[in-house]
Amino acid sequence: MASNRNGVQRGSAKFDRPLKPRPRPSSPSPGSALRRPNAAARNGDAVPGRVRVAVRLRPQNAEEMIADADFADCVELQPELKRLKLRRNNWDSDTYEFDEVLTEFASQKRVYEVVAKPVVESVLDGYNGTVMAYGQTGTGKTFTLGRLGEVDASDRGIMVRSMEDIFADLSPDTDSVTVSYLQLYMETLQDLLNPANDNIPIVEDPRSGDVSMPGATLVEITDQHSFLELLRIGEANRVAANTKLNTESSRSHAILTVHIKRSVLENEDIVSSQNGDASHLTKPSKPLVRKSKLVVVDLAGSERVHKSGSEGHMLEEAKSINLSLSSLGKCINALAENNAHVPFRDSKLTRMLRDSFGGTARTSLIVTVGPSPRHRGETSSTILFGQRAMKVENMLKIKEEFDYKSLSRKLEIQLDKLIAENERQHKAFEDEVEKVNLEAQCRIAEVERNFADALEKERLKCQMEYMELVKELEQKLVLNQERNDCNSFVADNGEGPASSSTDEVAEVKMLLETERNRRKAAEEEVGHLKSQLGKHMPSEAGGDVEIIKLRNILEDEANQKKRLEEEIIILRSQLLQLNFEADQMRRCLENGSSGSTFSALDSSTTQVRHSQFKDVANGQKSSVATLFEQVGLQKILSLLESDDANVRIHAVKVVANLAAEEANQKRIVEAGGLTSLLMLLRRYEDETVRRVAAGAIANLAMNEANQELIMAEGGITLLSMTASDAEDPQTLRMVAGAIANLCGNDRILMTLRSQGGIKALLGIVRCGHPDVLSQVARGIANFAKCESRASNQGIKSGRSFLIEDGALPWIVQNANNEAAPIRRHIELALCHLAQHEVNSKDLIGGGALWELVRISQDCSREDIRNLARRTLSSVSTFKSELRRLRIDY
Repeated sequence: MASNRNGVQRGSAKFDRPLKPRPRPSSPSPGSALRRPNAAARNGDAVPGRVRVAVRLRPQNAEEMIADADFADCVELQPELKRLKLRRNNWDSDTYEFDEVLTEFASQKRVYEVVAKPVVESVLDGYNGTVMAYGQTGTGKTFTLGRLGEVDASDRGIMVRSMEDIFADLSPDTDSVTVSYLQLYMETLQDLLNPANDNIPIVEDPRSGDVSMPGATLVEITDQHSFLELLRIGEANRVAANTKLNTESSRSHAILTVHIKRSVLENEDIVSSQNGDASHLTKPSKPLVRKSKLVVVDLAGSERVHKSGSEGHMLEEAKSINLSLSSLGKCINALAENNAHVPFRDSKLTRMLRDSFGGTARTSLIVTVGPSPRHRGETSSTILFGQRAMKVENMLKIKEEFDYKSLSRKLEIQLDKLIAENERQHKAFEDEVEKVNLEAQCRIAEVERNFADALEKERLKCQMEYMELVKELEQKLVLNQERNDCNSFVADNGEGPASSSTDEVAEVKMLLETERNRRKAAEEEVGHLKSQLGKHMPSEAGGDVEIIKLRNILEDEANQKKRLEEEIIILRSQLLQLNFEADQMRRCLENGSSGSTFSALDSSTTQVRHSQFKDVANGQKSSVATLFEQVGLQKILSLLESDDANVRIHAVKVVANLAAEEANQKRIVEAGGLTSLLMLLRRYEDETVRRVAAGAIANLAMNEANQELIMAEGGITLLSMTASDAEDPQTLRMVAGAIANLCGNDRILMTLRSQGGIKALLGIVRCGHPDVLSQVARGIANFAKCESRASNQGIKSGRSFLIEDGALPWIVQNANNEAAPIRRHIELALCHLAQHEVNSKDLIGGGALWELVRISQDCSREDIRNLARRTLSSVSTFKSELRRLRIDY
């Protein structure tokens, strides 16, 4: 027999040995029969839910080549016709048809593509799927399904190749994969990933009939390497034995279950405004969650006791295997014959495979047979099992749920974005209005000042000219009066000629005419000044027009603000409606409502949303852009330094939410987000800002690459200062969580302690809130674990820093805390401290020895309980003290 589990020996001479010649009749002999299960069996696409069956022939192994050298193989394959001939004797045979016929030369890749790949594609589309191998022991079932291909990559089995296709199609940001690996041994369901879990119950949902194993270990995996590690662990724990038919025969049925959760988004509609223009608001789609599972079943091989040589306990194993396979065969027969009763409850195996046969899963069965004529009876039984399985039809069903939480989260982000954008636009609008008002006032003041100066100058000029003219006229009047007096005196005395009076009168008339002209010129100058005054008055009216224009602009901006507020109200109402729908859906699920209730709720939801968004644009639809595409990370980070407290708070909340996703953390750190968050802790005393900033730093601190950057920029010092100043439990919880994440890094252990990280954690315990104390306990457990590892590696020596900083009394006091998370972390920290002899005297003096004894006996977690027992039995100081106190542990 071969050394591998499926009994196949590569390099066998069977591949080169031709079949022995034998007479072939031109027509079927009377004893020959062509077995056709039904018309649908010949065409796999005629009934989409029918179980597809493929048969695979194992090559001869070394033992069969010697023992059967004088006999022809009992199996003849016709892969081009998808037929198999099973010889009765040298002249008679039975012919059977299958969906696929795979020769001994078929590669593992071809087997996967024809048997399992259609099932895997259906699982990725949201359906349940099952791939199962059935056959005699030693015919290659485990080789076909569970081969890892570590030596030769082409030997990879269906399990490995299925996960390769699954990871290639999934998105790590929105999809998730969890795996469980169980074995059914002696009618007991055991966990291959956790051998201590050796009696897992099977629970059936009375409404849907779904079968679940609530005690099974579910491991979330993200890559192919971690999946291969799980397979190695499971195969190492699986029960196998050496029989005459197989050197490493599986003694249990192995069931690998892969749970897939995928997020699917529908298209979105653009919401139009009342004037017909497309608005920047979009009607969010309903995100769907598709949950499906792939079940790969490696059945234990059927065997006959007189051939396998099973005795004692192996005989009991063989009885259990054959009994469960017999129950499976009964169920297949009942389903194939459309019986009203199918005995699924006769065996745990049939209960687990209830969805695979006659249920809602797409199922492929591969039956494996050997060529040896010595096992013709087992080969015939296997072939007939496959023939009956081809008659079973399943009702395929896809499972979809609405992801209300994701939609609500997206709407909240969009609402916060619109509020921040509205605040920014409002601030910019107010600044622009103030700037325009200031410029208008400056221009009006300048025009008024220039006009007043010009008017004053003209008034002074006219007044001076008028005074000069009056003065000149007075002087001439006085001179004329003197001349008249002189002429009168001369006339009275009869002296002087009469012509002198005539000349003087003419001169006076000339002066009067000159004065009249000057008066007219002054009036013209006054008219000119008045005209200039009229010109200045329209300019002042122009200033009023400009003010009116500014007022119109202000009114337009106010109207735009009002429209934005209306849009925000629409979004809020939509968010409230979605929350209401989620509550109704939760009540329906809790009350066990039927599918009709869900349909009615969905219908009412559609009507409400139709009434809210009745103006839907017929233009091009677009998907919801991500936060980075909508705003930009740099713009978000710049808002952290805003003078507006509300804007700053919203911005730090957005950064904290983004930092919660591992995919965004690297971009945030590279853009300087970590430095900005630390600056918020340093500069602002607002409790909300500090709480949210500490939470964002805690999220970033979950990444080991960011932890050293936080320490390099003085993050532990800022967190310690925040812990000493804050009183709010939520803020202290965020700070304690950030420090606890930093405590799990070996490389920064010394720096963290020297900068006061441990003392900061111990100072936070003053709050007394259970959530805060849980984070403190987690940090101390992380620090103790890293410190213990450093001591084991010889990097650190001497007493624990936790003991030196005074943490031991608090650890002992809370080792039996009522809160399970606090107690679990403290118990783990205490066990790590006790592993080193140098801490033993302090632990005994502080009363920790009694807690270690209690943990070794009463701890709910077995791994911590075993760790405490090993510690008590390995540390000599503890052993001496326990002997002195006469305490058994």
